[in-house]
Amino acid sequence: MTQEMYAFDAQYRAKGTVCGVDEAGRGPLCGPVCVAAVVLDPENPIEGVNDSKKLSEKKREALYEEIVQKALAYNIVMVGPETIDELNILGATMLGMKNAVEGLAVKPQLALIDGNRCPQMETPAQSVVKGDAKSACIAAASILAKVTRDRYMEQLALEYPEYRLEKHKGYPTKEHYALLDQYGIQPFYRKSFLKKRGYV
Repeated sequence: MTQEMYAFDAQYRAKGTVCGVDEAGRGPLCGPVCVAAVVLDPENPIEGVNDSKKLSEKKREALYEEIVQKALAYNIVMVGPETIDELNILGATMLGMKNAVEGLAVKPQLALIDGNRCPQMETPAQSVVKGDAKSACIAAASILAKVTRDRYMEQLALEYPEYRLEKHKGYPTKEHYALLDQYGIQPFYRKSFLKKRGYV
């Protein structure tokens, strides 16, 4: 699988340096949306890179460390709840993608974006539907984004243990809604996600 994913990226690399971009945390009720951009080194492939959702937490953590060590460049951006409420989740995600790409230490000639939309930015971009299962650099970005966001939510869980954030990571589970009914919302919640349920 890893070879196929690197081969997918190679077809775009004829145009120059390519970065992969993906996000984690569009669906949760709280916390940031986290976006990563990664420029991989084709001469130093990382075995086992795949869509972060298909990997165990332990595997994601191990790959995170390897990606950080071996990537030619990477940048991770978090866009918080206030910006999500102000722009909406799509706008906040696009802003995060733009900032993640523009903050890379190595300037890419092309950004491969997971999904079907691209942010408005100087770097040319190509959307790739289900890109985290096709492209090595998008898969690497998905791992960095997912691990970074999970770690952030686990830290938040230490400050607010009653919400059990380490368990559901902010996603809208039945238990999470029950805890919101009991304790109400905190500043790290996305108010725009909770209006319909009457928490705001």
